[in-house]
Amino acid sequence: AELTSSQIEEVQHLSLEAYKAVSCSGMARVDFFMEEKTERIFISELNTIPGFTEISMYPKLWEVSGLPFPQLLEQLIELGLERHKKKKRKKENFIP
Repeated sequence: AELTSSQIEEVQHLSLEAYKAVSCSGMARVDFFMEEKTERIFISELNTIPGFTEISMYPKLWEVSGLPFPQLLEQLIELGLERHKKKKRKKENFIP
């Protein structure tokens, strides 16, 4: 469906809220339904393991948003390394 700029903003906001609500980290894709008559937007599902080939929806959505596949890969790798460092620090600072 063609979305207005305000609907796009709503989808982005709801995506971020859903992501935070379930304490996601790394990549996820949030799918939506839009009620035809009222144009109300509803979250359908949050997918923490979306397809991840160059032809999958996840990288295509990022590409449309201005983040090409190679840069998406780099960013996800950096996020993973950061998360690993944080977990490692927590283990090193743990006092039973």
